[in-house]
Amino acid sequence: MSRTSVLGRVARREFDEAVAWYEARQTGLGLKFKDDVEGVLARISANPEHFAKFRGDIRRAVLRRFPYSIDSLPEPNRIVVLAVFHAKRDPRFLEGRV
Repeated sequence: MSRTSVLGRVARREFDEAVAWYEARQTGLGLKFKDDVEGVLARISANPEHFAKFRGDIRRAVLRRFPYSIDSLPEPNRIVVLAVFHAKRDPRFLEGRV
């Protein structure tokens, strides 16, 4: 059974900023990024245990076309997305999200 994915406040901001950044670079690229993220979120929602544990119960999915990962925390009735994170960013920015 698929669970609903819910983007946390910080993850939503990261996602929105990345979409805007890619769209500013090339028309339509932001939409492609958005589609890729939504595709990965659908896969996470359908089978969260498929993705490797990153830290504790937090799981990480890596996008194929873009240098981003999605960190999520499966809960009984939903998936909480903690980060939509660029691979070049300092991972210390992820500390304290759970």
